[in-house]
Amino acid sequence: MAQELMDKLVVLVGGGGFLGRYVAQELLSRGARLRVVGPHAERAYGLKPLGNLGQFQLLHADVTKPETLPRVLGGADAVVNLAGTFGDDLAAVMGAGAGNLAQAARAARVAAFVQVSAIGADADGETAYARAKAAGEAAVHAALPGATVVRPGILFGADDHFINRFGSLASSLPVLPVFGPEARIQPLFVEDCARAIVAALADPERHGGKTFELAGPEVITMLDLNQRIAAAAERKPLLAPLPDGLSGLIATLTGWLPGAPITSQQWKLLKAGNTASGTLPGCAELGVQLHPLGLFLDRWMTRFRRNGRFADRLTA
Repeated sequence: MAQELMDKLVVLVGGGGFLGRYVAQELLSRGARLRVVGPHAERAYGLKPLGNLGQFQLLHADVTKPETLPRVLGGADAVVNLAGTFGDDLAAVMGAGAGNLAQAARAARVAAFVQVSAIGADADGETAYARAKAAGEAAVHAALPGATVVRPGILFGADDHFINRFGSLASSLPVLPVFGPEARIQPLFVEDCARAIVAALADPERHGGKTFELAGPEVITMLDLNQRIAAAAERKPLLAPLPDGLSGLIATLTGWLPGAPITSQQWKLLKAGNTASGTLPGCAELGVQLHPLGLFLDRWMTRFRRNGRFADRLTA
């Protein structure tokens, strides 16, 4: 598989975000030529040192503006669509925008297309996010029936805003409220997710037209996650599980404020849970061996301990 992408031109749309950095690194390590595209493509400039001379390019385009897409798809062999948002333009970016990109890719005769959706995508979903992701899937398949859809779950990594946020809160608050304590999640290591996406891209004949759910190797609750993070950070905040009614009320009343603990949409997504359905193929079918959160947590949480990395030395 490593040779299948050698010298191929891959267009990575929305590559400046958390997952995009890892997908870019995986593609470059396999010898692909990478063109990172987005309305703010300059945010991905830090990826340039990962590539060799002539292996990396940045171009500006916007999936909500179809006229900007043909130029950035010229000569492309494959496309990965990571364009996403949590803003007010959900439907425009992740729904219609995905369709615009797929139509442009069809016109450009692109051989492989991977649409990155999300676990929980549902045309009848309770949240606008779930509905927009489902609309994007439908629009892509309408234009490119041979496209591959991948639905990642919650991602974690050394530089994420998920595990690290809880670590920071556990180290600074004497009482830590836990929203949706019984909500079930299946966190996936971001590098495993990137490998799965690239594996799907590398073999469109085998994986084209399929939908994959990309989830981690274990299902845990939000309360369990907070307990693990606090233990790894060697902190002992009082964990206060919040009932659903109170969680929903806090989200409604404060979710619109900057820095709010949780928004209404985030609460609805959390309450619904974030686990694989078990009815679709996953990382195993893409040849990816999964890494559990416990493999990394003690090492990553050292910076949240008292005295950080010197904690053991100072307390011995």
